[in-house]
Amino acid sequence: MLFNSIEFILFVPLVFILFWSVSKKKLVFQNLILIVSSYIFYGAWDYRFLGLIILSSALDYFLAIGIEESNSQKKKRYYLYTSCAVNLGFLGFFKYFNFFVENAALGLTAIGLEPNFVTLNVLLPVGISFYTFQTLSYTIDVYRGKLKASREPLAFFAYVAFFPQLVAGPIERATQFLPQFSKRKQFDYTTAVDGCRQILWGLFKKVVIADSCSPYVDQIFADPAAFSSPYLMLGAVLF
Repeated sequence: MLFNSIEFILFVPLVFILFWSVSKKKLVFQNLILIVSSYIFYGAWDYRFLGLIILSSALDYFLAIGIEESNSQKKKRYYLYTSCAVNLGFLGFFKYFNFFVENAALGLTAIGLEPNFVTLNVLLPVGISFYTFQTLSYTIDVYRGKLKASREPLAFFAYVAFFPQLVAGPIERATQFLPQFSKRKQFDYTTAVDGCRQILWGLFKKVVIADSCSPYVDQIFADPAAFSSPYLMLGAVLF
């Protein structure tokens, strides 16, 4: 679901209305609506990867508690290293598996061998870099004593999956962002209008400006040798 798609334009007002009409009194409902909405948003791209983000969230939720409750520095490091190994393992596998297999095959072919590798054609889960480093920053901050481990699973899962920044960032530090999910939100008209204004301004820059520049950038970058220096400079500026 792209930010400039019809689906998203219909999705956001629905979530906005639902959030403020259903969840007026209880924080648990606010976070639950955010989690469900975020998973619908993420699953619209490929529902098969929902299990991955849920697993990553659950893993770091419990590992952070383990870090905080451990009396031994050795155990704290063990939990932290487990978080790093599993999260970076997921990221490395999905992001670089095909790359390494293909390059290994090319290398063996270059020296006269004929490899017969079976590749999995691994798809890259959207947003995996963002939520991986976001959960890692959380466990690292807990390990360093900068943040208390969350005992509110709904708040933590909403922090990890929050859809406005799930697939395009920025990567938010837990010390700044996570506490916001532990406080019940009150509707403020001025803030809502300001937020809508920023969203519309961002859509204008994307749809009107960036998308208008894109065809020229693609043409110049596809065959830079065919263009003179001024055109190459223009392509770089538009990019």
